[in-house]
Amino acid sequence: MASSTGNEKSVNPVLRISQLDALELNKALEQLVWTQFTSCFSGFKPGVLAHLEPEIKAFLWLLLWRFTVYSKNATVGQAILNIQYKNNFSQTEKYQALSKQQKLWYLVLTVGGRWLEERCYDLFSSRPLQSLCKVKSLISFATGLVKLCGLLNFLVFLQQGRFATLTERILGIRAVFGRPQGIRQLGFDYMNRELLWHGFAEFLIYLLPFINLQKIKLKISSWCLPVAGLPSSDQAAAARCKECSLCGEWPSLPHTIGCSHVFCYYCVKSNYLHDLDFTCPKCGSEVQSLQPLKYKIEMAELHP
Repeated sequence: MASSTGNEKSVNPVLRISQLDALELNKALEQLVWTQFTSCFSGFKPGVLAHLEPEIKAFLWLLLWRFTVYSKNATVGQAILNIQYKNNFSQTEKYQALSKQQKLWYLVLTVGGRWLEERCYDLFSSRPLQSLCKVKSLISFATGLVKLCGLLNFLVFLQQGRFATLTERILGIRAVFGRPQGIRQLGFDYMNRELLWHGFAEFLIYLLPFINLQKIKLKISSWCLPVAGLPSSDQAAAARCKECSLCGEWPSLPHTIGCSHVFCYYCVKSNYLHDLDFTCPKCGSEVQSLQPLKYKIEMAELHP
């Protein structure tokens, strides 16, 4: 009863993009399997698998075929996309599973064809005999003819939407949906978050050049530090000359801007060039004139 019910399933055509996506998923899986297999021999001598690489690949693809096409009538990529193969030679429009002969010939044309191509290439490249030149030319011609037929089949596939590969057309196996396709529920929350974040990031990139970070830093430092009064004697002025009001170090080429505080020449000059409205971070005085320090203070006086 279950088998008769399964054979009476209706056939749902598959979109071209879904068939191409299934082929790409199959290639990605094969590459992943081969990468995982070769990583098991990473500790061995390099090239230990080089002589048997075509046979090892053929054995791995044989295992994949056994647990995918042979048992489920679908490759791994097709199973992910809810696609499976249908026997297109059947007279009924209902779903008909692949015959055993079709599955075996699928193995021969896919796995066997790739193994033969790789092994023949190694054979003729290692034994360049004159007697094998004609055979090599014949195989090269056959390979080119098969690739040309594959190209023509792909062009027909783009027009008709059936038989994405030459093997499928030769064997009469067609990709159909395994179950009726339901309405896809699309959630746009993630996309909305990404668009919002990208818009905010672009706004920040546009806004940051207009923000004078150095001026903000000096303004905050002037708020945090108490406002100092103006000195009334030379000793008070000398005490203020011990450090630069910007970098806090011993002032190099000490200069003033019109207030009682002292700055390194390079500190005050660079800040003034960066911000023409530069003010003293200690007292908030504007730049009146950049002049060298008039007091002649010796190191011994400041550090007794």
